[in-house]
Amino acid sequence: MTIAVVVLVMASVTVFLVVFPVIARRLLGVRVGIIRTLLTGAVAVAGMTLFSSVMQSPDQGGLLVGVQMGCALLLAMGFLAGLEMLAPGGAGSPAGWLRAVRARTARARRYSQISAIAVRHGLRPYLLGRQRRGEDLHEGATGTARLARPLRLALEEAGPTFIKLGQVLSTRHDLLPPAFIRELSRLQNQVPPESPGRLADQLRTHFGKPTEDVFATFDHEPLAAASIAQVHLAELHSGEQVVVKVQRPGVRTAVHRDLDIVCRIASVLEARARWARALGLVDLANGFATSVREELDFRVEARNMATVKAAWERRRADDDVVIPRTYEALSGELVLVLERLPGSPISALPGHVANPGAQGTDVARALLGSLLKQVLVDGTFHADPHPGNILLLEDGRVALIDFGSVGRLDGQIRAALSRFLIAVHHSDPAALCDALLDLVSRPEEIDEQALERSLGRFMARHLTPGAAPDVMVFVDLFRLISLHGLGIPPEVAAVFRALATLEGTLTSLSPGFDIMTESQKWAEEQGASQVGYSSAGSSLESELLSAVSTLRRLPRRVDRVTSALEEGRLGVNIRMFADSRDRRYIRGLVHEILLTGLAATAGLMAVILLHTTGGPMVTPSISLFRAIGYHMLVFSGVLSLRMLFVIFRTQR
Repeated sequence: MTIAVVVLVMASVTVFLVVFPVIARRLLGVRVGIIRTLLTGAVAVAGMTLFSSVMQSPDQGGLLVGVQMGCALLLAMGFLAGLEMLAPGGAGSPAGWLRAVRARTARARRYSQISAIAVRHGLRPYLLGRQRRGEDLHEGATGTARLARPLRLALEEAGPTFIKLGQVLSTRHDLLPPAFIRELSRLQNQVPPESPGRLADQLRTHFGKPTEDVFATFDHEPLAAASIAQVHLAELHSGEQVVVKVQRPGVRTAVHRDLDIVCRIASVLEARARWARALGLVDLANGFATSVREELDFRVEARNMATVKAAWERRRADDDVVIPRTYEALSGELVLVLERLPGSPISALPGHVANPGAQGTDVARALLGSLLKQVLVDGTFHADPHPGNILLLEDGRVALIDFGSVGRLDGQIRAALSRFLIAVHHSDPAALCDALLDLVSRPEEIDEQALERSLGRFMARHLTPGAAPDVMVFVDLFRLISLHGLGIPPEVAAVFRALATLEGTLTSLSPGFDIMTESQKWAEEQGASQVGYSSAGSSLESELLSAVSTLRRLPRRVDRVTSALEEGRLGVNIRMFADSRDRRYIRGLVHEILLTGLAATAGLMAVILLHTTGGPMVTPSISLFRAIGYHMLVFSGVLSLRMLFVIFRTQR
């Protein structure tokens, strides 16, 4: 008899260890691993034991066993919901929880550091969504200049990730006033070089063998040092001269932590501050984080270079602009080995003036033509052509390096950019307006006539013969777009930023270089095939041929519509919820409303029944009404907990 009782108890405990977690996770709608399942089961069994000892008495005759099991299930659901809220991810482990706690602790410590930096530089009111009286972020306001410098100093003190964020913001003429652009442009990411020992360990980790087994010589003095990586000169055993880009040891964890903080701060600011919502700060932060995360994997840069180079070979591009060859067998996530090109960055040349005169103008034209081909023909382009990323080679050609930041355009955007260039060439404000509306995100209501007039004034100011276009062309264009409530997609903004950055680079190569005039000359020299001139006729013919069948049926359809309208038989048939996504949303909404109603009704009925006197007695101490009330109270608690968990998980 004793053995039978023990077996029965063990079987009951085993069932509870499995059944309670399964029911709890099904009710909460989460998937968990074996560790959390066992922990939830253990909590449920412990709760069942506790509730049995507290609730059960000899005169009840097992009447409240259902209540005890419901309370144990409620405890299991609460435990599982707490785990999912504190450490989401399902199949966790103690080691994973420890890592999560460490990550949260490090992030909290970093939060406090950044908050202290912001307070020290007087930025706290802006982070709270407030601003000092008489200050705003608009151009010409007295507060703008006073705020720009503290922001730059705070970003410098916050570290490499925030410095890089400031450098990216310094190119966003469409978002920030000139005072911010000027101040943030002063940010310099000058980082001390990594120690040779740590660098050797990083190379050994990547190659799986000592550096001397891979390279005949390796110069441990870096050619350039940045926050994420540094560049070294080396020679292969075959005698080839190469450049080795090595990621700094341990930088990945710090950058990921700071990027997470940047995105969280942006989310909080956009919820609190009007200026953050106007800038679209969350989208800006997410785009920045995606770009930096790609820079942490050098395989992405290698693929970018291969894509651009393959496009050049496919269209048989000339050799005026060079891309270094990648040694794929030696490159990977942490190390990128490239062909060494004999030359110097434009930024390192005296006065940043590379080749004044006719030769400099030829090089500038070649560089501009290369970028325009990348944008309008290939669809993949170098998105950061600043002087440090362009080498002037000894033979007079230029080379593009550092393809960590690359833009990609689909065919529709490339066609709209081509129409934009054609409209500029023909000085046609109407065509320019149509092309611009195809490029940007247009609001529900827009005054196209006012936009066309603004574009006409813009062209008269910057694009008439005798004008000297400079970077203010892009500043004014961004300002015009923002004034009319248009949103610039990230890929289109990348094109304009690249052209604005290139304008300064071309001026370094050839002072007085007119980027707009040269772009129009390039379009004419390339002919119709490159920017869409020749395809215009064939495209029109194709569209007309495809519309022939529609044109044949059009008279009969118009006759039927007018006859029905005349006889009062014209009607419109609309199918509501034809989209499956709408049906899923409505179904989920009705489901949650019904569960909420059931939980509230069960709770209200439980309270009423528990306070009802009289009625048939099931046991000497419990009436039938109270027994039903206890069970309904547990049922209401289970439904309420499920609804609360769903709401909090959705808002997280």
